[in-house]
Amino acid sequence: MKLFKSIGFLLITLCFSTSITAQPVEPAPPKIKLTFSNNSPKTGDVIEVIFQFNLPNGFHLYSTYNKCDVGPLPSVFTFKPNSSYSLVGPTKSVGDKIIMDETFECEVGEFFTKAEFRQKIKILKSDFSISGHYDGQWCSEAACYPINEIPFSGNIKASGLDIKSDVEPTINIENPIDSANSVLPSVEPSKVDSSVNDTAKDCPTCSYKLNGENDVAPCVIKKFNGQSAASDKTDFWSLFVLAFLSGLVGLLTPCVFPMIPMTVSFFMKDDKNKTKAKFTALFFGFSIIFIYTILGTLTAFIFGADAGNVLSTHWIPNILFFIIFIIFAFSFFGAFEIVLPSSLVNKADKEADKGGLYGAFFMALTLAIVSFSCTGPIVGSVLVGVSGGEWLGPVIAMFGFGLAFALPFTLFALFPSMLNTLPKSGGWLNAVKVCLGFLELAFALKFLSVIDQTYHWHLLDREVYLVLWIAIFSLMGIYLLGKLKFAHDSDLKFLKVPRLLFAIITFSFVMYLIPGLWGAPLKFLSGYLPPMSTQDFDINRNIREANGITGNICQKPSYANELHLPHGLSGYYDYDEAIACSKELKKPLFIDFTGHGCVNCRKMEEKVWSDPRVLNILKNEYVIASLYVDDKKIKLDPSEYFIGRQSRKNITTLGKKNTEIEACYFGANSQPLYCLLDKKQNLLQAPVGTEINGKSFNSDEFLKFLEEGLKEYKKRNP
Repeated sequence: MKLFKSIGFLLITLCFSTSITAQPVEPAPPKIKLTFSNNSPKTGDVIEVIFQFNLPNGFHLYSTYNKCDVGPLPSVFTFKPNSSYSLVGPTKSVGDKIIMDETFECEVGEFFTKAEFRQKIKILKSDFSISGHYDGQWCSEAACYPINEIPFSGNIKASGLDIKSDVEPTINIENPIDSANSVLPSVEPSKVDSSVNDTAKDCPTCSYKLNGENDVAPCVIKKFNGQSAASDKTDFWSLFVLAFLSGLVGLLTPCVFPMIPMTVSFFMKDDKNKTKAKFTALFFGFSIIFIYTILGTLTAFIFGADAGNVLSTHWIPNILFFIIFIIFAFSFFGAFEIVLPSSLVNKADKEADKGGLYGAFFMALTLAIVSFSCTGPIVGSVLVGVSGGEWLGPVIAMFGFGLAFALPFTLFALFPSMLNTLPKSGGWLNAVKVCLGFLELAFALKFLSVIDQTYHWHLLDREVYLVLWIAIFSLMGIYLLGKLKFAHDSDLKFLKVPRLLFAIITFSFVMYLIPGLWGAPLKFLSGYLPPMSTQDFDINRNIREANGITGNICQKPSYANELHLPHGLSGYYDYDEAIACSKELKKPLFIDFTGHGCVNCRKMEEKVWSDPRVLNILKNEYVIASLYVDDKKIKLDPSEYFIGRQSRKNITTLGKKNTEIEACYFGANSQPLYCLLDKKQNLLQAPVGTEINGKSFNSDEFLKFLEEGLKEYKKRNP
């Protein structure tokens, strides 16, 4: 229910934002009064900066306290970088009233009449000054208004000598959601960056964090023997084959199959000039390929390669994809038919009647439009499947789909006598369509699963996902046996052998899924199911826990309640914690850049990490850091906020921090990426992905990679 309310709030906000500019009653932004708790401090003193607001009658302002995933905007203070001070802890609201917002079912803090916020700072220089801006939201009974970038500034003279800090100067920090009713302990600046590493001491610009407002140095990419991280090459051949097979499936739908003889008859009108007719038929086939390839090119142009990560992990596109797949599935079941406007079909058909090459092209266009109600879902599935890849992916995918789609039309146009070999249209075509509906329904859950993991909703854990798949494919098997009937199905008097074979395959797949409810790994589906760590009951995990924790750890890892390593391994989810433990245990560091929505990451874990030899060396010889780059939920501690050297943006979440580290240190943005480091954070081998020495998902090559890294570490640390 929260999710639907949140979506409703976003829609209301969007509608409201388009009309708010027409309302003349919007009040002037509030003025900030800035004072200091001590106007005569000494350098080294910790004082408080006090922000006070006077609110108009009938208005309330939201404080920094906000426990909503989606809801009203909390107060945020952003501080301009300045080396004369450093922040100590978060900005706190003083005297706010904590209420339960019934609309969003979450707690928020509000101020009425007056508002006060306090920020602790440590003064580092006698000539002290502070500046920045405030963002928030206030509401009356009539409407709510955003408060954007209200500036503030202040300065005082401090006595004493300037302090030369060995930590990062103050940075532009968007303060966390917090309140005086939920006070965090103050953090001394000297403790904020205790994880400063050996490399950063020798080379300050080598850090993934910016060192103050004057630091403009770029990132220094780590290399091993001149080699940096090389992303896996996209397997365009496999992509082409998959798209080609999808095109063949598209032909076996009721919208397309009956059109083959009807369309081919268009080229049989000119019996006198057979050479011309064959040339026109070839042009017709090339036109089909061209139309679908253009579709792939437009998709690549609109989305590009950089948007792939957002499309594959953000909740908005994944919810949209989920809804689209559900709609397509219901369309296949016969609930309704998805068609393009008849005017568009009629216009293309009219142009096709003109004949010649011009007519052949519009005949191909008419075919693509008319068949949309059946091929649209399949085309959409192919394009969504490659949305996270390189820009060339959609182009190749649509070329393969168009080639398969055009092949039979072209062949039958060139050799009309082959039409006699085609099976007659009938109920089997609708059966194919319904089965595709079941597949669309099953694949729709994948999109919902991705956002369920990245946002930690825990609505679609592994056992729930498996139960839904078991139900979907069981119904598909029952349908194939003729025991389930839809509105457009014809009577099934007897069961034919091909249909029986498909029913056997479907029920066999269901039987394969069932042991997964008790923890079977189901390696065949690795990457397409939620990770094993989301499953409540796992026999293998119970056995591993009974035998104790496996892996090299020092202190208890942060975020261990939200994130997990596969196969019972133990490690860290924060880069700095892993580095510190690596130094303490004098062991090399194995970094796994991964993601909740990363299919290839799950495949590597199930097919390669599960090898006993690989597990043994990871467990005994390495400190493991599993860094999730797409996590949207976990916030960093306020003392750990920083500005990224590569992105030049405020980093406040664990996912953004890991993304920053991967981009700045290794020059990569793809997952999985595996890196081996020594105690000085230098590479022990060139980073790899799923492909090592030209071989993908190969446990022997991965084991060799780990062993070579271990040898290099021992060589450097005899």
